[in-house]
Amino acid sequence: MVVLVLSACPAGLRGHLTRWLLEVSPGVFVGILTARVRDLAWQRVTELSKDGRAIMIYSTRSEQRLAFKVHRHEWEPIELDGVYLMRRPHTNDTKQSGPRAGWSKASRYRKAVRARRSHSGNDEK
Repeated sequence: MVVLVLSACPAGLRGHLTRWLLEVSPGVFVGILTARVRDLAWQRVTELSKDGRAIMIYSTRSEQRLAFKVHRHEWEPIELDGVYLMRRPHTNDTKQSGPRAGWSKASRYRKAVRARRSHSGNDEK
């Protein structure tokens, strides 16, 4: 079993892959290929993808019973204690790094209400 996912690849490559695989969704191909045809298809993908990205997942005789091939993709397969995992790159987003500096909206609102109350109380005296 082979699953091939293409992103930002030319339409000609997608048409070429439909000779051997079934396109179940735009850019997602599924099928059963021999190892030789699978390797030739992957070679064609790397040649014709231009600036696009590709991931191929295929069945093998291993403990996980699958293997990965990637081409120009941010996620990369790594081997950890005999098991292959996909590692995605670490991003330095400030939104995800922790709490934001400063006061929350609720704290600012309470502070403004207290300030109005104390200010209006001083005017009456």
